[in-house]
Amino acid sequence: MKTMKLTMITSALLAHSVAFANVTAITNATIHTATDAGVLEGATLVIENGKIKAINPDNVTADVTIDASGKVVTPGFIGSMNQLGLVEVGAVAASRDAGDDDAGVDFDASTAFNPRSSLIAYARKGGVTQNFVAPWGGKSEFAGLGFVVDLSGEFNSVTDKQTALIIHLGAKSKGSRAKALDNVVKKLEAQQEKLAKKDKKDEGKPSLEEQVLTQVLAGDMPVIATLSRASDILEAIKLKEKFGLDLILQGADDAVVVAEQLAEAKVPVILSAVSNLPASFDSMHASLDNAGKLEKAGVNVILSIGGDGSHNVYQLRFDAGIAVANGMSHEGALKAVTANPAKALGIDGGVIEAGKRADIVMWSADPFEFSTTIDKIWINGEEVSTESRHDKLRDRYTTDSDMPRAYTK
Repeated sequence: MKTMKLTMITSALLAHSVAFANVTAITNATIHTATDAGVLEGATLVIENGKIKAINPDNVTADVTIDASGKVVTPGFIGSMNQLGLVEVGAVAASRDAGDDDAGVDFDASTAFNPRSSLIAYARKGGVTQNFVAPWGGKSEFAGLGFVVDLSGEFNSVTDKQTALIIHLGAKSKGSRAKALDNVVKKLEAQQEKLAKKDKKDEGKPSLEEQVLTQVLAGDMPVIATLSRASDILEAIKLKEKFGLDLILQGADDAVVVAEQLAEAKVPVILSAVSNLPASFDSMHASLDNAGKLEKAGVNVILSIGGDGSHNVYQLRFDAGIAVANGMSHEGALKAVTANPAKALGIDGGVIEAGKRADIVMWSADPFEFSTTIDKIWINGEEVSTESRHDKLRDRYTTDSDMPRAYTK
């Protein structure tokens, strides 16, 4: 009996291994690589074991061959700075796990991530294959630790924990922005002093907060500062220079005012392409052409969804199209949702290049056009469905039945 069970388990594992090892070739495609290679016409892409095996190989031997004539192939898009998987319904407190009053440097919400959230399948319909999830935090300037997930919907889809530390600077509804900045400086200085005085014989395990601050001070963990006003941006650049931080700014509606300084300091900016009106006195320079202006100034631009981003990650491609319509280059907009966030956050993916993670989307046409649809999508080399709860509701409400309207047998 035990031998029979062992044989069945072994067979199942082998079957799974063979299925995953299948080689897929996408041929005759227009491939937007999001690398220096640019756009490749009539190209072939080979996927094997979750990776991009080759582009335009001399010989192709594949288990599955897909003719992509007339189709556009891009890297999977990467969403950022939202609470995808940490919130289901914003108005229902019990479905929100992105914040806590006691949250601080060591707040890691990744254990609360729900890979089966209905919002994930919907985001996938927009070509989004990976996402950087950011906590809201609590009363402290330190909001906590962001993490990276893929949108496969599987329970192992958290691919990187404690990816970046998020801090809230700028305008405060209560208190002064000066105090918030001072608190951040003092926290970093205190950790510097602790590291300088540390006895080599002290083998006590540091707390998670100490570990995070040590990584931040070593430049091994990015710090994402949320702010908007130009003067606050300049203070953040000083913070980067003083402590050697790997700094990324988020929001930054006034970034165009200090674009030259941002480019010189090599500070990436995460912004919404549709932020076109001042939301506060800190964002007087909000405009649809900001992404294009920053790109031309040499700033590494990352596009994310503004407002209720968790529920609208699907719209990332439309926002990129709006950025293109207002002065950003098409290639720049593509990189702003693929290669740029991957580079800034250390994410495997975001480009079509041999050896990289195979997060691939095949589109009917230009992904930034409203009428374009997804033909196929692969996450970590495996094809996944684009069906969402919205599709199921549509089918339920439109299917003919003897039951009352909206019911099906």
